[in-house]
Amino acid sequence: MDFKELVGKRRSIRKFSERAVPREVVDRMLAEALSAPSARNTRTTRFLVVDDPALVARMAVMRDYGSGFLKGAPLAIVVLGDTSVSDLWRENASIAATILQLACVDEGLGSCWVHIHGRPRRKDEPEGEKASDYLRTFLPIPEGCEPLCAIAIGYSDFSPAPLPGYDGPERILRLP
Repeated sequence: MDFKELVGKRRSIRKFSERAVPREVVDRMLAEALSAPSARNTRTTRFLVVDDPALVARMAVMRDYGSGFLKGAPLAIVVLGDTSVSDLWRENASIAATILQLACVDEGLGSCWVHIHGRPRRKDEPEGEKASDYLRTFLPIPEGCEPLCAIAIGYSDFSPAPLPGYDGPERILRLP
């Protein structure tokens, strides 16, 4: 698959079959994601692989909005940043998460990003418990690492419609 096709096929998939993702596929995708660029080559991104259905289901309630679909995913990968190495961990983790999602497409998998960093568990309590604090109660998140997002991953039972085309020149600014 060429790059244009890969990018064109990437969609946010929120419904998955029960089919497990083989470990060798996960390992290939992680190897690709770990090769992502990072600021000053600091390589601050870490991945926490969660394939236990009970743990993935617990992750699904980390927020009362936008994370419920995790319950149906056979695999979730928490993308972490090592905050002790660089203040640019968020940017590094974002790049790696994007590469991970493209690797999913290349392997015939669907995925969807669930934001964690700074997000409250309850939408109507923005200053209340954070999703990351909830996850720390049952996931082994290393000391000094912050979760940026979780990527739900699995085989999709359907083929989503293609993305709409580029929507106009107002999104591109050019100097004269």
